[in-house]
Amino acid sequence: MGSAGPRAVVLADSDSRWKWAASVARRVAPDHALDAYFVRTRTTPTPRQIAEVGIEPDHSRFIDCHELVDDPRPADADVLIFGVAAGTTLSLLHSLGIAWRGRRHRPVTVSGYYGVVYEKMVDGLLLRAGCDLVIANSAFDAERFRDIYAGIGADPDSVVEAGLPFLGGARYDPSPVGRERPFTVCFAVQPTVPAGETARSGLLQRLDRHARRYPDREVLLKLRNQPGEAVTHIERHSYQALYDAMPAPAPNLRLVHGDMGSVLDRTDLLVTVSSTAAMEALHRGIPTAILSDYGVREALGNHYFLQSGCLASWADLDAGTVPTADPGWAALHGVGRDHTFGAVRERLAALRAAGPLPPLRPYYTPERGGSYLEQLLAPRGLGLDGRPAAVRPPAHLRPVRRMVQRGAGGLYRVGRHRVAPVIRRLAQG
Repeated sequence: MGSAGPRAVVLADSDSRWKWAASVARRVAPDHALDAYFVRTRTTPTPRQIAEVGIEPDHSRFIDCHELVDDPRPADADVLIFGVAAGTTLSLLHSLGIAWRGRRHRPVTVSGYYGVVYEKMVDGLLLRAGCDLVIANSAFDAERFRDIYAGIGADPDSVVEAGLPFLGGARYDPSPVGRERPFTVCFAVQPTVPAGETARSGLLQRLDRHARRYPDREVLLKLRNQPGEAVTHIERHSYQALYDAMPAPAPNLRLVHGDMGSVLDRTDLLVTVSSTAAMEALHRGIPTAILSDYGVREALGNHYFLQSGCLASWADLDAGTVPTADPGWAALHGVGRDHTFGAVRERLAALRAAGPLPPLRPYYTPERGGSYLEQLLAPRGLGLDGRPAAVRPPAHLRPVRRMVQRGAGGLYRVGRHRVAPVIRRLAQG
């Protein structure tokens, strides 16, 4: 059950957010026992995905969101790290804030982003407002976050720059001397970018074409998950299925799973549309290409890499282009230098030294944004009063329920109007 000493609690609802939150816990509270709560959602990580991160909690539990309200362990912890969707963060800030009223002790609350922040920035930040610390992954993000908080009357000092906590690994050595492996190109997939089956099939064909153009290269398709496992964003038209349907893929094109860091250890060129893997590769100095074939658009997230020097097309890569990141852009966006997380630890220490923490005060309250707040609370089994409420079926199951209900109604009508008369005639005959 963990030690009696200082304790950090991590809440996580997906593989990526578990990786981020567990890594933050180890960076900011390395001497704390670690409790992990895996919130049941359609993206809850599997035991394999949990173990892949390489951080073993002292205590773990799978739990529904509304069950956290009356659980004493998070309340008694020293640090509580929200590795959950922004809507879940607000729902728990609201509900735990009510549940913890009058307590002399509550944990320091920490939230942040598990990757590149390229969409819904204002929405996500306002949903996280009220946490004692909001971790920004770069100076670029920290400035944007503080400006937004200052504009709504939230505390801009709650934003602390620290970098992505899992950046690391050996620096890339471009020298081929003594290298036993071939030049390796790795494409890091994303569950939703590109989204359509045609675009994803086309991307796989471009990879296959590149592999055939360079038979001396190894071309890897790095998948996020094993078949049947969920990831943070729901994936349709999986590359695994599309690859399996290929009649004869190039012999030097292979699918790989596992930890991204291990794959980067043997990568000479990382290719993606806009994956956090790009930040991991850039941090190591690995040449990285951000594809422009689908446009440079906010919807794709690759606009984040403007001025990075990394934008390239498949035509460029087929012609032998190996992009080099602009050092100034890399420094501003938090890659290429070590992040000690010292500023976060100092903020934590200052909050603890200041005495009892004030009550949790999220930005959205029943008075300020009651309709939006209720919209977020209800699917998570919570009410405006902060208490567990009647649980609606999760959003991803509602279409299934409607389908079953319609199917059941249809079966009833068929049975009543067609089958029952036949049975009665047979009985009478």
